[in-house]
Amino acid sequence: MAKLSYFAGMADIAERRAIARLSHRFGFGPKPGEFKTLVDSGFSNAASKLLTAPTTDAFADNQPLPNVKDQGPRPRPNTPQVVAYATEKRAQFTELLFWWLDRMALSEHPLRERMTWFWHGHWATSYQKVDDALPMFRQNQSLRKHALGNFAEMSRAMVNDGALIFWLDGQTNTVKAPNENLSRELMELFVLGVNRYTENDVRETAKALTGYRVNKTSGDVTFIPKQHYSMPISFLGTTGVFDGNSLSDYLVARNDCALFITERLWYRFISSSEALSDLNLTKAFANRDIASLVRAIGTHSAMRDDRYAMVKPPLDWFVSVSRAFGIKPSAFSNTATIRNNLNLLGQVPFLPPNVGGWPADQAWLSTASAQFRISFAERLVKEADLSPIADLPARNRVDAMLDWLGVPAWSTRTALALRGAQRDPARLALLAICSPEYVVSA
Repeated sequence: MAKLSYFAGMADIAERRAIARLSHRFGFGPKPGEFKTLVDSGFSNAASKLLTAPTTDAFADNQPLPNVKDQGPRPRPNTPQVVAYATEKRAQFTELLFWWLDRMALSEHPLRERMTWFWHGHWATSYQKVDDALPMFRQNQSLRKHALGNFAEMSRAMVNDGALIFWLDGQTNTVKAPNENLSRELMELFVLGVNRYTENDVRETAKALTGYRVNKTSGDVTFIPKQHYSMPISFLGTTGVFDGNSLSDYLVARNDCALFITERLWYRFISSSEALSDLNLTKAFANRDIASLVRAIGTHSAMRDDRYAMVKPPLDWFVSVSRAFGIKPSAFSNTATIRNNLNLLGQVPFLPPNVGGWPADQAWLSTASAQFRISFAERLVKEADLSPIADLPARNRVDAMLDWLGVPAWSTRTALALRGAQRDPARLALLAICSPEYVVSA
């Protein structure tokens, strides 16, 4: 990527690139003024700030909880209560959705929200099947609680999570007819990874997950000992009596778990096309401490390597634009615009396409997505606070956009296009947030 004369040399570009990656990949992008402060402080100080979540957050600590509650069973068809019930259900999901979007866009220090989003894609659970906001909210809060904590505790919480159990048919798992969905995904997608277990392991571990029943509308989980398989099971080289908690602990303690979770963070934060190149990173996860692994990956030399560019997923792009533009999603003039456009782009929180979560990187580049992004960007610019560039002389705006949006440098081609719009702040902002340098975390 060609640099502008604004920079003294390639060393500056490398430093800016690494800090931009930290900001966008681990923090949903900078708010106005933040990126320049980070660059001025240097990579080490920027990493220390962005990869360590403080104990308090001025916005998140004072944000009211969403109004979601247990609606109870759905009324019988063709009764007067059905319409009111369905209306309330839609309202609760909408409130939950924008409550989380607000947290992503407005939190003072977004690492915890960024990691909550990562884990939502990892333990992917969809409202489309769960169909009740309260269980999804409870899962979201659990993911947030453990987002930077101990993975063993997170895994225990998830095998006891009502939304996840219901999503993977765990409530139909009985002694007489074990359902293998949850046991298979627990090993393949959540804890160990592909090809690190056998079909017999799936059948045996399914027995350990029997006896758990979910109240669908509340997400409450009840363990019923009489419906649990209490005999020894044999899997992955061990034999014993297991329930959900002890099974989770056993799987998490395996070396395959340390490798797999490191691989997943590498995949989402460094590269989805090149496999984990440094197995020493697994040492940071030896005690299953998530925060330590996040810091190790965020400060790895790969952050400076120009090979590891990644396309921003739609949600990351939207939240980063919201942070730069001072947009509060729930206060948007027409919130349906946000939800509809995220749906067109293919990424709405609480609605992953399947248990594997959303795709990554190049999967988000297409002619259709580019057109949807431009249309969405036009709506966002209309409600943006453009003062960070509008208050500057026109000749300074293109360079100023770099620090405002957290971009390392403009290519010659992009810079030329932006200079053609530098007298029109709205047009300039539109071109910048749709530019290759912003859509891709270079």
